[in-house]
Amino acid sequence: MRGRDTTRRGNEGRFRSALLAAVIVFCGSAGLERLAAQTAPAATTAPTQTTVPAAVPQTAPQDGKQPAPPPADSPSSPASPAAQAVPASPQKSPADEVGGFVLRKEVDEVLLHATVVDDKQRIVTNLDRPAFTVLEDGKPQRIISFRHEDIPVAMGILIDNSGSMKEKRAKVNQAALNLVRASNPDDEVFIVNFNDEYYLDQDFTNDLLKLKEALEKIDARGGTALYEAAVASADHLKKNAKRDKKVLFIVTDGEDNASRETLEQAVKQLQQEDGPTVYAIAILGEDEHPKRAKRALEILAQRTGGMAFFPKTLDEVDEISKTIARDIRNQYTIGYKPGNPREGGAYRMIHVEAKAKGYGRLTVRTKSGYYSGPAVPATGQ
Repeated sequence: MRGRDTTRRGNEGRFRSALLAAVIVFCGSAGLERLAAQTAPAATTAPTQTTVPAAVPQTAPQDGKQPAPPPADSPSSPASPAAQAVPASPQKSPADEVGGFVLRKEVDEVLLHATVVDDKQRIVTNLDRPAFTVLEDGKPQRIISFRHEDIPVAMGILIDNSGSMKEKRAKVNQAALNLVRASNPDDEVFIVNFNDEYYLDQDFTNDLLKLKEALEKIDARGGTALYEAAVASADHLKKNAKRDKKVLFIVTDGEDNASRETLEQAVKQLQQEDGPTVYAIAILGEDEHPKRAKRALEILAQRTGGMAFFPKTLDEVDEISKTIARDIRNQYTIGYKPGNPREGGAYRMIHVEAKAKGYGRLTVRTKSGYYSGPAVPATGQ
């Protein structure tokens, strides 16, 4: 991963291999062009392209943890070890095939993962394509693909590991595992524990034992770099996930107080094209700034099509995690090609409506918009 992401000792060999792979890959002309691009100043308001690190720190701090490079999507930060090993391609493969599951995506197709609820907040699962209308920047779009299936997802589970979470981790960890148990068995999941730094303690797997071991790597101390952990995890999903449908599940107990990214910057990164849906659980106390923390998580969730929950007691977290699993497994996948030509870095607003006989007012929850892909360089590469 990227940013101030610090990996455990067991991952040092993997990152050395990644560095060697990066040297081999970037010796080509494309790599040289990316190196040249790294020296150019980055805009502060537009999404940045992945750059190649000028150098990777070779000395470990005295606590024995191997530091990883800063965020790949941050204007001043080099790319992650994962990005070095697997350079980002301009477009995703049109077919994602794992096991017997195939999700085909046409070039320039925007995929929406939408939940529909009725006026009593009950999930509606029996709608057909004609029930939906998709608007981008206020203009109707032609739906070119539609399905309502339990599609396996790529999921990042991000758990607050700050000092205030120490007594809460046992129940939170159990809820996280129950989320996986209630999800599609073909999901791929990784674990990030974060405080004022963040750790990729388990990469993609569906092995519950490995996930349990990663969740138990508790070192509750320090502050809360939630935004950095979320942006780094979204970057990891974008570069390494085998699934088109992506989710971040975040559990925290307080306001971000250690990230270099602002809330606005984090939201922008999460709203990049093919970005993840964010589900958040915040166990907030009365100390510090619970209202500000609540508002930040609501924004992260709403803008990406997810939900934020604020339980009054720790005992509610487990049931909420199962609710999230049901939500993820009962979504519609709607694809459309934007009617207007894409402009690199431009923001597109999305609104989806649903109407059907036998129902009153239906509400569709999906992402509120996205930033289209980066502009094509003048060279055409």
